[in-house]
Amino acid sequence: MEIYVVQPGDTIQLIAEKFGLTVEKLIQDNGLDPSEYLVIGQSIVIAYPQQVYTVKEGDTLSGIANSFNVSTIQLLASNPYLSDREYLYPGDTIIISYNKKGKIITHGNTVPYIHRDILKKTLPHLTYLSVLNFTASTEGEIISYYDDTEIIQLAKAYGVAPLMLLTTLTITGETNFRVAFDILLNEEYQNSHIENILNILKTKGYYGLNFSLEYISISNLKFYESFFAKVANRLNGEGYPVFLTVNPQPPMDNNNVNYEEIDYSILNQWAQNIIFMSYEWAARITPPSPVSSINSIERFLNYALRYIPADKITIGIATIGYDWELPFVLGTSNVGSMALEQAYNLARDTGATIKYDEASQTPYFFYTLNGNIQHLVWFINSKSINATLELVSKYNLAGISVWNITIFNPELWLIIDSQYEVNKVI
Repeated sequence: MEIYVVQPGDTIQLIAEKFGLTVEKLIQDNGLDPSEYLVIGQSIVIAYPQQVYTVKEGDTLSGIANSFNVSTIQLLASNPYLSDREYLYPGDTIIISYNKKGKIITHGNTVPYIHRDILKKTLPHLTYLSVLNFTASTEGEIISYYDDTEIIQLAKAYGVAPLMLLTTLTITGETNFRVAFDILLNEEYQNSHIENILNILKTKGYYGLNFSLEYISISNLKFYESFFAKVANRLNGEGYPVFLTVNPQPPMDNNNVNYEEIDYSILNQWAQNIIFMSYEWAARITPPSPVSSINSIERFLNYALRYIPADKITIGIATIGYDWELPFVLGTSNVGSMALEQAYNLARDTGATIKYDEASQTPYFFYTLNGNIQHLVWFINSKSINATLELVSKYNLAGISVWNITIFNPELWLIIDSQYEVNKVI
């Protein structure tokens, strides 16, 4: 697998010829629109299959899978377009396998109202699916927003373990500090909270709990340690693993990222897996900056690995972009969010050239609106994603967690599928 950056004069046809691929494969792999021209600086994923098969009359997906001793789930992962098809057609080229270099855990985060076609296309790539549908409330109660029955059933049908994602955030990302600390400081509320969690796990059929800590700091660490140990001990006793999602929330000091030095040893003892990930919502109120930084992630990893074994750490990928109005004025300037495809479309429509920041390993571009209003867009592309996966390999981490999967990102899943075997636990 390699990543090619579009140069002036490049076309889909020229790139396909350059790398010995068909135009159809290049379009399918990268989710390209053949009617649109490429953007200078756009990244294109080039993946070479290890084994392919040409569909014949009467073939079925399960029959092909049996012939090559692979699962139908693996065929769906390597050929995402099949999820949009009801039938196979003679002449179709099916990718049987890629040459993998290792195994990883993949963790997807979503909401229950995700479009089912997108969910079905994504599930073959996942180990775990965390469902954001539950918010801790007063006196240990838990608020549920949507019917999650179907999403749990679908996850299991694809061999994906569904996790109950429990936060003190609403489903739109609004914070509630008071509820969090009321539970931490009140043993009666804690007991009620734990029993409510257990009831949901049992009645809905979740595989386990993903417990999210949004406000962890040195000052409140001992309270979180005590409560998390209590939760994990109770749930483990009932056969439910407990995962932990932590948002390190690094402060900025003169453009340098400084993580608070928290001892994760106790939390590590009770967690099945610790996911370090920030939740990225619809907009940012911070000044323009990279969505993420490989340098800061690596610095944080070097610290966290003092307390947590590498094979228990999962790092987050936020497949999102932000568009800042310039000059930026806090509380006044418009800031909007976008997916990768939208970022490319915006760059194309405005005639922008995409540049790449080597320090953070993220792309950006400037454009002007209405003749005089300048904008700056930072986003995540395939190069950013691959840089994160290279950290997983370098430090032998458990894997990655994607926030979030409500939009299908073909480049993301191709980068993973062409290099790694995804662990399945059910």
